[in-house]
Amino acid sequence: MPQLVIPRLVIAAPASGAGKTTVATGLMAAFTARGLRVSPHKVGPDYIDPTYHAVASGRPGRNLDAVLCGEHRIAPLFAHGAHGADIAVVEGVMGLFDGVSLPEPGQPADFASAAHVARLLDAPVVLVLDASAVGRSVAATVHGFATWDDRVRLGGVVFNRVGSAGHERLLRDAVAGLGIAVLGVARRDDRAAVPSRHLGLMPAAERAAAAAAAVDALGALATASFDLDAVLALARSAPPLRVRPWSPATAIPTAVPAPASDRPARIAVTGGPAFTFGYTEQVELLLAAGAEVITVDPLRDEALPSGCDGLIIGGGFPEEHASALAANTTLRADVTALADRGAPVIAECAGLLYLARSLDGHPMCGVLDADTAMSPRLTLGYRRAVAACDSPIATAGTPVTAHEFHRTAVLVARETARTGTARPAWCVESRGGRPGSGDRDDRPEGFVRAGVHASYLHLHWAGVPGAATRFVAAAKQARHGSHESGPRWSR
Repeated sequence: MPQLVIPRLVIAAPASGAGKTTVATGLMAAFTARGLRVSPHKVGPDYIDPTYHAVASGRPGRNLDAVLCGEHRIAPLFAHGAHGADIAVVEGVMGLFDGVSLPEPGQPADFASAAHVARLLDAPVVLVLDASAVGRSVAATVHGFATWDDRVRLGGVVFNRVGSAGHERLLRDAVAGLGIAVLGVARRDDRAAVPSRHLGLMPAAERAAAAAAAVDALGALATASFDLDAVLALARSAPPLRVRPWSPATAIPTAVPAPASDRPARIAVTGGPAFTFGYTEQVELLLAAGAEVITVDPLRDEALPSGCDGLIIGGGFPEEHASALAANTTLRADVTALADRGAPVIAECAGLLYLARSLDGHPMCGVLDADTAMSPRLTLGYRRAVAACDSPIATAGTPVTAHEFHRTAVLVARETARTGTARPAWCVESRGGRPGSGDRDDRPEGFVRAGVHASYLHLHWAGVPGAATRFVAAAKQARHGSHESGPRWSR
């Protein structure tokens, strides 16, 4: 097993809202400005924070999710993403020890937490504390987090939202006897604030100029407020990591080679401000499976790429751009035509909304006979499911772990002669049950019709790498007319 020297640290906090994103993104920007190659990572399934990490570092933000990918893949995925980096900064999730609410038997109580990932990476932790309403009591908090789990090394603290020089002295004096380094003290500063809405921060791609300015401000804040040399020394104190890096080429089942005269499958993947959710490894797996990948922005591009063989419509916020998406009638017609000829089309969450007949009254692609709209109810959480039928990404009965995160709902779904019968995409387990067990609380979810697979569930393809090979094979079949009499998915 190779030993990799990767300077690294995890940015964590006692709870959400303390300023993890501010500190992590600021450190990434500050070290990048120093000329260091920074590898950005985020614990958990969140798509939005990594968009700011990417702006700060110039490298793709990557997620480390033990639920979606399996804990055995966390260190390999980290090593893959951090290849060639001078330092890796991992932003945690919620509170340091907050993991899934109901771990599986045999899993640690804090499974998928920042602490769990820190242990898997043997990485020191920097604790960010919101000091806006605390004085000497901060010492008890720091002491508790430093001693709660001796497998987690608390290497330093950052005090955030400090009110004055006197407040700073009080905080420093309070923790002076704990042997925990104070690595930074940040005053209240609204210049780097990032606006939020119904699902969290606004993605960087939706406010490119403002996001770049905010990241620059965060970098300046970190440079002025943190001891960057001490932070870098802490990251370098992490021991060599004994791990074989994850590789998309070896992660997928062997792809069926195309004839020498055949071109690669041409796969369009949505991007742009309306479709900002996507895991970097998905494109890497598609490329490893032999595909050519082209990004399509449904707000700007008027057509799918010439010779498009398949389409992946990821997550995002189409509800914020419904009018503009509706106005791009030529691209909507292209998407409908691609689906009608049986080519594989995968739509996750926002993609489902785009394929629907309408979104908040605005016409969408009409591939699915369903109307969708914003909802006051937040749907959020990990889901275990099995494929309810064969599709371009899974055979019937394939188990998956997914994530669901939206404030929209399917209002109407009906069958028509044009679309034919749609089947459920997944059978989602009831709480405490097994998906597909026949439990009356198991629920069908999503739509499958011919090559279309649309669902609210998000998958991380590193956790289901066979999906890439299957999807590319389906795209090649569709190109050669294999869907003229309906889908024939190979088992």
